[in-house]
This record gives sequence, structure tokens and C-alpha cells, in this order.
Amino acid sequence: MFSSVLRTSFTALRAPARAPALALASPSAAFARRYITQEARSKIQKAVTSMPVVLFMKGNPEAPQCGFSRAAVQVLDIHGVPPEKMQTFDVLEDSELRQSIKEFSDWPTIPQLYVNGEFVGGCDILLNMHQSGELADLFVKAGIVPPEEPQETQSQSQN
Repeated sequence: MFSSVLRTSFTALRAPARAPALALASPSAAFARRYITQEARSKIQKAVTSMPVVLFMKGNPEAPQCGFSRAAVQVLDIHGVPPEKMQTFDVLEDSELRQSIKEFSDWPTIPQLYVNGEFVGGCDILLNMHQSGELADLFVKAGIVPPEEPQETQSQSQN
């Protein structure tokens, strides 16, 4: 899907605005970071805004191909994210997408979660947000899941 768009050549590379320490130590290390084309950036932007919840992962929700992707899918399931409000992209199907999404978000790992076009984070961030309750709040505020109904206590229901 993204392969033809995301190809870059050495002529398209440019030096980073702020060279990392490694790049300063080794001139060849400066070429380790590539920059995605504007066309590729546009396609990825369109993908992250295609649905309210977008997950770039290894594999698919029915068959995740790494433990981190499996954990991300499980967290989304726990929160009741409806399948019709979620789109997933398998980065193992396209090596250019796998690299370009990391550059797009400036986040080095996969999976990556986007909610309403905004980058949320990787698996570690999702787990922390899940544990703190922030993820539930985010999904409710974004209109992805309805707010939980307060449970009635037995004494209220007997009155």
C-alpha cells in the first residue's frame, strides 16, 4: 500500500536540524536517519485520520505477531473500542510503512496508537494510561466509547 510512495533515495536525504551525538562522532551515522517524502507523510496522515482509533501493529488484531501488539489489542478490547471505530495497519506487510511510521511519529517502536488523528503512544504508554484510568477518559472524551453508567448500590435499588 505505502511501498511505492515511501521509497527514498540518498539524494532525498538531508542532514537533521540538530545532529545527535552519534552522528557527530561518525559521519556515516548521519545517514542512518532518513526522511520520508511529503507524499508519504500525507498518506500516513490520511491513514491516521481514517478512523477514530488507528493502530499500527505487527500482525492484525486476530493474530498479533508480537507480544507488544497483542497487549495493545487486549487493552483496546478491555476498553470496549468497537471494531467499526478502529483501523489497524500491519507494518510487517510493508517495510517502508514500518520505518516511515516511526519517523512520522518520532516514536521508535511499534505498536503505535492514534486517537482522532493524534499520536497517543506505544505499548508502554498505553499500559500506563490504562492503569491510571487516563485511557478510559481519553476514549470517552473522544466519543469512542460511551461513559460508564454509575452502578446502583443494593440499598438504592431496594428503596
